[in-house]
Amino acid sequence: MAKKRVRLTFEPQLITEPVIYRLGHEFKVVTNIRMADVDEQVGWVILELEGDPSEIDRSLHWAEELGVRIDSLAGDVVEGG
Repeated sequence: MAKKRVRLTFEPQLITEPVIYRLGHEFKVVTNIRMADVDEQVGWVILELEGDPSEIDRSLHWAEELGVRIDSLAGDVVEGG
């Protein structure tokens, strides 16, 4: 198991898409929202993902393909179990 903390930034057309829900269900990672904000121009969320490292990477790659900007945050990956 690993944890990765990231900031996801959504353009207006993606704000209403269930991206975080799909991350958890399609890629079998736990999604913990730490902070979030949205307005008419942009939405962002500080998200901690927990799960298999390869699934975390796959889920983030999928989100990037949708057009979500992903920035890694300090304390990037913590291995444990």
